[in-house]
Amino acid sequence: MRDTPRPQGTAGDPGPRPPQLRLGRALAHTPGALRSGYPHRSDGRTPQTPRGGRYTDPCDRPGTTPPVPGRSAFPLLGSLLVLFLLITWQVVVHGPLTRADERLGNALFRPDRLSALLADLGAVPVAVPVLAVALFWAATSARNSGREGWWLPPVAAAVTMTTVPALVLPFKVLIARPGPPVMGPATGFYPSGHMATAMVAYGAAALVLWPWQRTPGARRALLTVCLALDMAVASGLIRSGYHWPLDVLGSWCLCGAMLCALWQVLDRVGHFSPPNRPA
Repeated sequence: MRDTPRPQGTAGDPGPRPPQLRLGRALAHTPGALRSGYPHRSDGRTPQTPRGGRYTDPCDRPGTTPPVPGRSAFPLLGSLLVLFLLITWQVVVHGPLTRADERLGNALFRPDRLSALLADLGAVPVAVPVLAVALFWAATSARNSGREGWWLPPVAAAVTMTTVPALVLPFKVLIARPGPPVMGPATGFYPSGHMATAMVAYGAAALVLWPWQRTPGARRALLTVCLALDMAVASGLIRSGYHWPLDVLGSWCLCGAMLCALWQVLDRVGHFSPPNRPA
């Protein structure tokens, strides 16, 4: 290969010269630049994200704990819907997953008073008033703080709760799955209505109350209580023989997707921004 030809000098060019040092740029990158009075090239810029405006994690480092403002919930929503459709298909065709589910349900059947009480936590007269109190508290807190659109998160959560029967009842009627033996010849057990009510009521309550918990410990406690209530309802329904495990899991997937959609709506209206700042 031939060497790349070098450019020829032009008329009046005194000849080749070594590279010239440009003092302004060189000094800006030397350790003594600040001492000599030359600022670093980025020192005069305003930071794009002021530290005070960043969300912080429990250790006061940039970042957040869930829900994460600005992060899309659609990937999780899609995964839950795919899993729900897979479970529904197995229930409809009474596939191997359904037969294993019935064996597991019979093995877990241990009715007692505590299990019945836990299952009742998913009843409408119990779960919906809890959500109503949470919505009132969140709306009052947002209004008192002067936040614009303070009524949007409670309304979005209430609408999500009202859509539960509109989504669950058609599946119950169309699939008509028989329940555990203790429930007799009745049908319409998939998905579980009690589990769906609990998932949306307690989950929506946690979402609307999330920004008003001022400490990371309070937010972890709120999330823990929500998950504990949902797990208690699931355990009570299965142990009491009110539902098969897949009935409960199907409601977890369907209503989990509904909560993801609610999460996305609340994030769009600025619900998860710090309470002491405008939404």
